[in-house]
Amino acid sequence: MPSFTHSWLPFIYLYFFGGLFFFGGMIIIHKSNSLDLRLKKNRWWRKVLYFGYFYFLIIHSILIIAALYW
Repeated sequence: MPSFTHSWLPFIYLYFFGGLFFFGGMIIIHKSNSLDLRLKKNRWWRKVLYFGYFYFLIIHSILIIAALYW
C-alpha cells in the first residue's frame, strides 16, 4: 500500500494551496465589484466555478480511495 506522502499529501497540497488561490481570486472578484450578482449569467458562472472546484476535489478523492483500497 502506498504511503501517505505518495497518495494523500499531493492531494492536500493541490486542493489546499490551489484553493487558497481560487478562493482568494473569488474574494478579489467580489470586492472589486467585477461580478454583478444581479445578472443571471454572472450568478450562473459563479455557481459553475464553485461547482467545478468541488467536483474535481470529490472525483479526485474518490479515485485516490479507489486506487488505494481496490
